[in-house]
Amino acid sequence: MVGFIGLGIMGSRMAASLRGAGFEVAVWNRTAEIAERWAGEHGGKAFGTPAEVAATSDAVITMVVDGPQVEGVLLGDGGAADGAHDDSLFIDMSTIGPTWARRIASSLAARGGVPFLDAPVTGSSPKAQDGTLTIMAGGEATDFERARPLFEAMGELIVHAGPIGDGQMIKLINNTVAAVNTATAGEALLIGQRAGVDLDALVTVMSAGSGGSAMLELKHQAMRDRDYETLFKLEHMKKDVGLLLDEAERLGTGKRFARAANDVLTEAQELGLGEQDFAAMFEALENGPGDSAS
Repeated sequence: MVGFIGLGIMGSRMAASLRGAGFEVAVWNRTAEIAERWAGEHGGKAFGTPAEVAATSDAVITMVVDGPQVEGVLLGDGGAADGAHDDSLFIDMSTIGPTWARRIASSLAARGGVPFLDAPVTGSSPKAQDGTLTIMAGGEATDFERARPLFEAMGELIVHAGPIGDGQMIKLINNTVAAVNTATAGEALLIGQRAGVDLDALVTVMSAGSGGSAMLELKHQAMRDRDYETLFKLEHMKKDVGLLLDEAERLGTGKRFARAANDVLTEAQELGLGEQDFAAMFEALENGPGDSAS
């Protein structure tokens, strides 16, 4: 049995990939009705507490919003640690940053030595739906190999990043680069739009040359159409960039582009777009205080 805690946009699809691969899945969600509905649709089992999920599962996966939530569902009252047993393995696939991952791993070690992996993902909801996420895991190699069949059910590219926290660090760097690239692509589209150039021609040339990027390919149409259907929430991208800024501060390294992306994300959130896809950064570029034409 595999336990899965957190059935949001990503978690519900990842848990479904596990069921599709033939794993029995026990689920818990903060809103019980969501867990019960998921169990009914996918043939899983819904439980009343994370501890009950852990008691019936060998591996427990968490996919929630942030470090405090992971700590709560694993180590709080009725948390998964209360139901842990000798065969337990806890895998957090949220994005919480390396500091939180190491803190939780240390707390679990003090509570009976439950092994822990931090294994954040990239790919947004379409790849979660298809089971083709990229997964970067930090932790002991033996724990990683034990979790590999689960990762293979949910992901396409699976990387053992190093010790606890390194999966999180790589994820934060990757997402911050994605945010910077999205802001840059959006600014290019805005300048092209105001210059009156053919945006199809602009995107074709950029995509074929040094101006191309995955974010240009994935987000240019959404930005042009102002269609921000949520694949990855803007508020979650802002959280990730904020975590990267915290780590960069701790490391004493430069962060000028991360800061710039964070400013755009902040402006977009202040426009009420936090629940939209992070392509909505375009609205801040077009209408925010950083745009001299606004």
